[in-house]
Amino acid sequence: MNGKTPGTLFIVSAPSGAGKTSLLKALIEAHDGLRVSVSHTTRSKRPGEIDGVDYHFVDPDTFTRMVEQGEFLEHAQVFENYYGTAESNIRNQLGSGVDVILEIDWQGARQVRSRFPDTVSIFILPPSREALRERLGNRGQDSEVVIERRMRDAIAEMSHYPEYDYLVINDQFDRALRELGSLVTARRLRCPAQVQRLQAVLEGLLN
Repeated sequence: MNGKTPGTLFIVSAPSGAGKTSLLKALIEAHDGLRVSVSHTTRSKRPGEIDGVDYHFVDPDTFTRMVEQGEFLEHAQVFENYYGTAESNIRNQLGSGVDVILEIDWQGARQVRSRFPDTVSIFILPPSREALRERLGNRGQDSEVVIERRMRDAIAEMSHYPEYDYLVINDQFDRALRELGSLVTARRLRCPAQVQRLQAVLEGLLN
């Protein structure tokens, strides 16, 4: 066989405050050939964020034009802002053998599954509502009104967990990270992928 083994597309969803961002940062650091897709968004850049690294920051008119031209694999409105994943970026990375993680909500996950049926989807949950409420409050960035709205939105988001292949509870960070890592490793050990990676070894064993 010639060429690289195509990468796997992972969807990871979670309510705000479940710790998804920290888990994925650690997961990327622990696994070579694994990247988080950089989405486009209309929201304002936050302190310390870098355009093209954290997000591709675009104005609403640019985002609307990309939607009209069919450039997004998925896109959705989250609160008052829009987010989208450029399909060409995903296909290019997967074609080069890179495993790609999409950080998207349940709406985007539905759109992606219709285009990439082999996608592996993972939902991350907090251990309890109380823990989620505490995490949202500990950010120190939002008013009580905003926190309550985020709690309502989080509960609505969590109700879609049955649509996913795997469920991870982020109670103990290290354990949740190991569980995520085991899913990446198991996917990479599938027979079709291993046959292509280990062609020389298999030929030596069987011929």
